[in-house]
Amino acid sequence: MSWFMTALKDYAVFSGRSRRSEYWYFGLFYLIFYVVFAVLDGITGTFDFRSGIGLFTGILTLGLLLPSLTVSVRRLHDTGRSGWWLLIGIIPLIGGIVLIVWFAQDGELGVNRFGPNPKEGTSARVATGTPWEASRSKR
Repeated sequence: MSWFMTALKDYAVFSGRSRRSEYWYFGLFYLIFYVVFAVLDGITGTFDFRSGIGLFTGILTLGLLLPSLTVSVRRLHDTGRSGWWLLIGIIPLIGGIVLIVWFAQDGELGVNRFGPNPKEGTSARVATGTPWEASRSKR
């Protein structure tokens, strides 16, 4: 749960790198919350079959849209790729498979062009002056 909360705290930080555990735990808890909210939609009758989404799941999806984008971009940064590679997911089937493979890869060792390796601990992080990057360096 701490990785999910870490991703939520850094909801607007596109710079830096995220470990595999941060990305995958965020995805796991997102899925758990989505299932709970989908059940809640079914119980309360707020699910719309024509649109395929309910009130509570829609609110959850909108609320976690930016954090899911930022943790995905930071995960791509950890593998040495630009966040713009996230757009490859637009390609049906192949794009999603490529992204899953990249997200599952281990990050680059040492410092890359996106920052220090998050596995090396907090001593390797450098605050650059922006509030978001400074908050990331305190972990």
